[in-house]
Amino acid sequence: MNNNVINAKGELDYDLKNDILFFKAKNREYERSIESENLVIDIDNEGLITGLQIMEASEFLELNKPDLLKIPKWRFTALIKNNKIMIRLKFSIEKRNRIIEKSPIIIKELKEKLPDSELVCSIV
Repeated sequence: MNNNVINAKGELDYDLKNDILFFKAKNREYERSIESENLVIDIDNEGLITGLQIMEASEFLELNKPDLLKIPKWRFTALIKNNKIMIRLKFSIEKRNRIIEKSPIIIKELKEKLPDSELVCSIV
């Protein structure tokens, strides 16, 4: 692993109408995107990850759409190593006085070569 490790404050947005959940590192601009099934991974001009969009997020995370509007704290880690990407999300929501925790891990083989890197962003 090289020194391409970014720790950043994060931003989260949920598009209820289109069911797209978007995690992004604050103050980092993306140059292009890589699409893979229901994911869109945003990449900056250095080839580093800046964000993630999850299409059909309610189905993927097994939550109701309105619940995705109420994510108060979260952590997003994306690691590229040996041309594979591993994404870890961790968040919880409160529903009917009960805490529901989600921590999916997504692993994908990349079709294009990107530098080994790591992005960690959160709102905690």
